[in-house]
Amino acid sequence: MSLSFIPLGVGDAFSALHYSSCLAVEAEGQVLLIDCPHPIRKMMREASESSGVHLDVERVSAVALTHLHADHASGLESLAYFSFFVLQRKMELLAHPSVTRRLWEGHLAAGMECLIEQHGAGPNDKHFEDYFTHTPLHLERAVKHGPFELECRFTYHHVPTTAFRIRAGGRCLGYSADTAFDEGLISWLSEADLVIHETNYGVHTPYEKLAALPEATRAKMRLIHYPDLFDGSGSVIEPLAQGRRYTV
Repeated sequence: MSLSFIPLGVGDAFSALHYSSCLAVEAEGQVLLIDCPHPIRKMMREASESSGVHLDVERVSAVALTHLHADHASGLESLAYFSFFVLQRKMELLAHPSVTRRLWEGHLAAGMECLIEQHGAGPNDKHFEDYFTHTPLHLERAVKHGPFELECRFTYHHVPTTAFRIRAGGRCLGYSADTAFDEGLISWLSEADLVIHETNYGVHTPYEKLAALPEATRAKMRLIHYPDLFDGSGSVIEPLAQGRRYTV
């Protein structure tokens, strides 16, 4: 009944050392992906080898999407195609409507709207609903998916982005997603038993701001989305390790 997760990637959009930030969250045998960068199946295979936990598309019951930047959403096409062609099922997507509003026309349609399904035939028109089912997340209430309950809150970022609180097995995991430093968000996340918070340059959260938080807040916080030059050995907050299994 425990809630656990494996970081499939811990890096930022420019990392040459790590995959882009993504989590495989597990409870009661179901796997929920938090974001879906490319190459998602390779990420899962390598995490399977390092963690000893089998991960592949058939185990993914849904993707919870924080926002549409490519380092968080570029794997959705290949994941949906694998699910469509190989597993012959749709992939469930959990996201706030503000996040998904431009997902099809602004991100996926160019590569997925025409599909030749039989040799010698012409392409058929395809739509978002042919590949995905969408369960909208709400700011006012939790949404249940299998053993998971998800709550979301907007962050301060370039495009619509939501942080998550994910509950299962009597435990709660908080995930900041991409955000500038926001004391209100940290307070919202602090209800969780473990908080995963990003740190990076630009309109992101400076490490120094997180390091200055009270010790009790830092003790249940882990770092993700950090740049390649980040000195994890000197950090007062533990950075997540790619491919390692953690229990909340």
